[in-house]
Amino acid sequence: MNQDPIEQIEINLRAETLNQRKEALDELAEFPAEIAVPVLQRLVSEKDFGLRRLAVMGFGNYTTEASFQTLKQIIEQEQDPNVLAEAANSVFEFGDRAIPILQKLFEVSDNWLVRQTVISLLVETDCYEILLSVATLALQDETETVKQTGISALGQLLKSSVKDRALDLLTQLAGDENWRSRWKVAYALQHSQDLQARGLIAKLQQDENYRVVAAALEVASDWGEK
Repeated sequence: MNQDPIEQIEINLRAETLNQRKEALDELAEFPAEIAVPVLQRLVSEKDFGLRRLAVMGFGNYTTEASFQTLKQIIEQEQDPNVLAEAANSVFEFGDRAIPILQKLFEVSDNWLVRQTVISLLVETDCYEILLSVATLALQDETETVKQTGISALGQLLKSSVKDRALDLLTQLAGDENWRSRWKVAYALQHSQDLQARGLIAKLQQDENYRVVAAALEVASDWGEK
């Protein structure tokens, strides 16, 4: 007697090897939402965080109300940052209705992976006010990579309707005591060639740290070629 293919997929989703699990997830993606989503909902209740992470990856394939509500609940209750970061990626597939969820996730989480994931997703949207708010919070993060991601986001905002406020923040950061921040500011300024940005690049070319100087010279050179 042949086994039901969905039953076999459920078994393979819980296999020992990661390859088997991913193959099963790909196979599940071929089924309609009314069949696949309940399978994923069962998987997301597992104690193994790797299985829960696999489940939230699968939800991104189905932009149904059931998927959205499950992801929303996961983001509100999950503790593992790996699962949360993956859930952020999946809920982003739902468009504008996911933005407030991502913003709140950033605000309540202190994990570097979760925060960097949220910023990288918001950069892809035109929600400039929200990105500015999140990037501003990132500047206060004790994790250097999160702060640098926030600075990069400010650079992207130099092409948006909140460019003046973003540039004001970058101006403050150009005097940061940490050379990594000043170095990141130099690269962020490549997205604007107005007088204030050019003045900052000129200032950073005189920085005490050679890495900052090199970055500022590179940006100035790129401007000259455009």
